[in-house]
Amino acid sequence: MRISTALLALFVLASPAGARPATGAGIVRVRFATTLGPIVIAVDQRHAPKTAANFLAYVDDGRFDGISFYRSSRRKAAPKFGFIQGGIRTDARRILPPFAFESTAKTGIKHLDATISMARRADPSSAGGNFFITVGAIPTMDASPGQMGYAAFGRIVSGMGIVRNILAMPTGGGMGGQLLLKPVTITKATRLDGKAKPTGLVKPWLIDEGRGRTPKQPLKPQPARPSAR
Repeated sequence: MRISTALLALFVLASPAGARPATGAGIVRVRFATTLGPIVIAVDQRHAPKTAANFLAYVDDGRFDGISFYRSSRRKAAPKFGFIQGGIRTDARRILPPFAFESTAKTGIKHLDATISMARRADPSSAGGNFFITVGAIPTMDASPGQMGYAAFGRIVSGMGIVRNILAMPTGGGMGGQLLLKPVTITKATRLDGKAKPTGLVKPWLIDEGRGRTPKQPLKPQPARPSAR
């Protein structure tokens, strides 16, 4: 027992400030099945309840099934670090109603390595169905005097190798040349803990697919985008 206690204490001391537990009360794991392999996310309902509820609603409704990671933002001086972005882009058929913004000052969830956070426009409540995953810490995305930052709500607990591979993929086109030339599809998003709670709202994209119609392509590359740092 003494050895176990010592090891636990060592783990706690070694954990970076702002990192939240990957398991336990208030944590719901979600698995993204992608064309490159699985990514598992620990969603923190305890510290970011509104943001977590929004993300899980997209998962439980199947609104993330068939979407993609479409952006890679690499630091110019250190290209192995940055973030990747994924989500519904501008597909209005999949979007859910807006929710209240939860800053890092409120949640305590910092933008450390392997953090998942909501992308948004200038309006802090504009986050919806687009998100990003950090590779390396990006403290400039945390709340600070004069800056609201972004709403972090969990961390990656498995599959960071895949995230790093996506970050390294060739880019071009819009968003400052940061669009992936070959987006990585998220074939299925699945809640691993607890019971799914679908919203019961209509799913227009499934109606289109059932009629054999080709989904409309978005007119813009992406409405919600954190600035590259």
